[in-house]
Amino acid sequence: MAITVVIADDQEMVRTGFRMILESQSDIEVVDDVVDGEAALASVATHDPDVLLLDIRMPGLDGLEVTRRLVATGAERPRIVICTTFDLDEYVFAALHGGASGFLLKDAGPAMLVEAVRAAAVGDSLVSPAITVRLLRELTSANRTPPRVPREPLTGREEDVVRCLARGLTNAEIATDLSVSLSTVKTHLTHVQSKLDARNRVEIAAWAWESGLTARGS
Repeated sequence: MAITVVIADDQEMVRTGFRMILESQSDIEVVDDVVDGEAALASVATHDPDVLLLDIRMPGLDGLEVTRRLVATGAERPRIVICTTFDLDEYVFAALHGGASGFLLKDAGPAMLVEAVRAAAVGDSLVSPAITVRLLRELTSANRTPPRVPREPLTGREEDVVRCLARGLTNAEIATDLSVSLSTVKTHLTHVQSKLDARNRVEIAAWAWESGLTARGS
């Protein structure tokens, strides 16, 4: 079955562009697009989508408040992907800590948008690489606690994948860089996430920086 998506953004051009990108994929169906937070909540109640693609700054309820209200219900759906022109740290932390499954900048590109929706639909998280790298520098410089210990050691190939992730590469870029398939990259990241008990790729990359893996090279 297709992944159902609701788009919430107050700019018509953005909604139209996102709809065209997502509906070009055979496994994604946009069931509604709305202009503000109240309409987003109403649309979710009506359509029960798999994924809500949500802007932060909208008239009335903003995207962060919509996220808080939906997460507070305890329902598994929709998974929320924040997509915005604003990459302020306070927004990123609030969105991810509030329960969003992804955070993208609107200029991240069509491939990243599609990947974020697919990742959210299956319970994974994706954060724009440009945001990831900057946040990691700040988090690791402020964090003095010892890095978490994996449940079992990472394989050499898993370490290679994590190094690429910590550099801000997308899954597709990692696959190209390591000359492996995209599915292989996703499998490695799934194993790493389990070994580290990490919630998302940001936590995986943070561990790479904190543990010194990025400094050891490949």
